[in-house]
Amino acid sequence: MNDLLSFLYNSPTAFQAVDNIAALLKENGFQEYSENETVAFKKGGKYFTTRNQSSILAFKVGKDLKDANFHIAASHSDCPGFKLKPNSLKSGPHGVFAQLNTEVYGGALLAPWFDRPLSLAGRLILRTEKGVQSRLFDMKKNFCMIPSLAIHMNREANKGYSYNPQKDLLPIVAMEKDFDLNAYLVREAGIEKDQLLGYDLYLYPRQEPVVWGAEDEFFASHHIDNLECAYTTLKAFLEADKKTNINVYACFDNEEVGSLTRQGADSDFLVRNLEKVANGLGLSYPEILAGSMMLSCDNAHSAHPNYPEKDDPTNHVIMNKGIVIKYNANQSYTSDALSSAVFRLICDKAKVPYQFYTNRSDIRGGSTLGNLSNAQVSLLSLDIGCAQLAMHSCYESAGMKDVQYMIDGVRAYYNTHVSLTKDGSYHLS
Repeated sequence: MNDLLSFLYNSPTAFQAVDNIAALLKENGFQEYSENETVAFKKGGKYFTTRNQSSILAFKVGKDLKDANFHIAASHSDCPGFKLKPNSLKSGPHGVFAQLNTEVYGGALLAPWFDRPLSLAGRLILRTEKGVQSRLFDMKKNFCMIPSLAIHMNREANKGYSYNPQKDLLPIVAMEKDFDLNAYLVREAGIEKDQLLGYDLYLYPRQEPVVWGAEDEFFASHHIDNLECAYTTLKAFLEADKKTNINVYACFDNEEVGSLTRQGADSDFLVRNLEKVANGLGLSYPEILAGSMMLSCDNAHSAHPNYPEKDDPTNHVIMNKGIVIKYNANQSYTSDALSSAVFRLICDKAKVPYQFYTNRSDIRGGSTLGNLSNAQVSLLSLDIGCAQLAMHSCYESAGMKDVQYMIDGVRAYYNTHVSLTKDGSYHLS
């Protein structure tokens, strides 16, 4: 848990998350390659590549590839919040206050962002002698805050008040309206003034992750959705060792805004690199793909004790009760009876608990990356995750036990060889 909490604290945006994942892969002997280079892939080799500094793929190649296939576990690196606009400084009224002009990224729960110390993180784009360079940036200080309007001036605030992101949610950064944000960033980053060409920067809360509850059963943090899955699947990937598989770890950016980017799950990032690895090993890519499998790993909604009417009557889930297998008849999730059965057998053998989730039939749920990725790479697939509360808040909560359940279940999946037979059956070994 300490490692997970540290990972969460040091990964305020997708850029830092992927950088930390890459560092862990390097520590474990993985070779980094660029998508525009030829790689001599070898049996028993370990490789990874990134795109846009915010998505990452890693491959652990088995030594016995007579019946090889890909075992993929995919998560996402981004989270809802606020992104700075270009020309992001705004002068407040009355001749005072400098504010940041932001826009909402993804389906953020807005109310929790008020009255918290916030900072900025992401990346800066710098001018170099030969062109441009991207540099990760994390201010790591209490830089700004979005103050609430006093109840005396808005008597409707506790009655389901709707917030306007362009008016109600712009943070104060300084008293003086002529505050120079670019100059401040230049100073904080230790660069020259003419080097700064632009930035992809996001607000994040400064509160550290904590363990909470009378029996220390829960933890809370920014970015639990979906870095809990990104971390637990990475841990499982690093611990697993199946000589007959090509195990694949994937973590995509931009899931919260639809994945329609060059680094999203609906891009060619996964398919091109799967092809690259298969071809580099001298294997038939279509044949390998036909018997391959993917876990789409993204957190799920735990039953909320204050809102039991929001749960499906027979398929609701509880934190600390096991891995969540998610279903949706309209294919927001990829799970079906077949893919679920394969994974459940794996979990049963590893003695890992699991539970089933569906939305109420009169409530539209969220979607995730599985079906979008399947549009690019068609695989036997299912959607799983850990149960959590306050999804898309800037400070979420989840169960302590589910962290280990997720690691154990995904590790067992990576350590199982799932093969497709001529009659359409799947054999597990």
